[in-house]
Amino acid sequence: MTPDLMEAGAQRLEAHTARAEVGKTESGGRAATYGRIATPGEVDVTHGRILYLEDVHVSFDGFKAINGLNLDIAPGELRCIIGPNGAGKTTMMDIITGKTRPDSGTVFFGSTIDLLRHNEPEIAQLGIGRKFQKPTVFEQLTVFENLELALKTDKRVRPSMVFHLDSAQQDRLAEVLRTIHLAEHVERPAGLLSHGQKQWLEIGMLLMQEPKLLLLDEPVAGMTDEETARTAELFLTLKGRHSLMVVEHDMHFIRAIAGDTGTVTVLAEGSVLAQGPLDTVQADERVIEVYLGR
Repeated sequence: MTPDLMEAGAQRLEAHTARAEVGKTESGGRAATYGRIATPGEVDVTHGRILYLEDVHVSFDGFKAINGLNLDIAPGELRCIIGPNGAGKTTMMDIITGKTRPDSGTVFFGSTIDLLRHNEPEIAQLGIGRKFQKPTVFEQLTVFENLELALKTDKRVRPSMVFHLDSAQQDRLAEVLRTIHLAEHVERPAGLLSHGQKQWLEIGMLLMQEPKLLLLDEPVAGMTDEETARTAELFLTLKGRHSLMVVEHDMHFIRAIAGDTGTVTVLAEGSVLAQGPLDTVQADERVIEVYLGR
């Protein structure tokens, strides 16, 4: 969840508490890459890639967490990332979202936006959303209020006080509710949702911010089999409309969302060990040795 959204949520919770007390309710980058000029708010994907990481290195106290990482993702692609613990998966996401700065390397969003020139809130505004393993929602607010709060609007106090949903925003919110399977729970406090439903709600909150790229860290951890299956369906509906990077250990879930032709990237020791369709990487002797086991 982005810092501005956290602050807006805190303000909303304060207002929510105040209403309860009085008995009231309420119904960057390169200027010219490959001959292209960077346009504010526009991600240039004319060269067929929305994310580039090239020769990226990060060390923590001498430990090489990321070691010459090269990775790129196409617009609308659903890319699965697997690998053993300590392979660099979380650090890679930290770099993309501005939480960690690499020692060296290149990280671009499209062909013109150098992510290393931006901080975390700016990167979120550029259109990169991240979901951590543990769901982060405002449990005292309803499903509707969580999604409304996540709308891409001016979060300053005065505009927030006079804000009202217009018809387009109402339609968008209704669409997201259907997408995340929570249309029947719109007035339910988020704290009463199941673990899987909270995960869907947080994904919905990201969708309300209209991201171009979604980073999803172990999204089905702790879910029931039914919730896992519905999450796979959800991701497949998002594929094509958004670019997704999914880090997960559940190989049955990876199979469900990658299918026979989707690209699966295996990380090990901070770099790409293998890449290709799931059957191909599962048959790779190096992958079997370091991750899948014999």
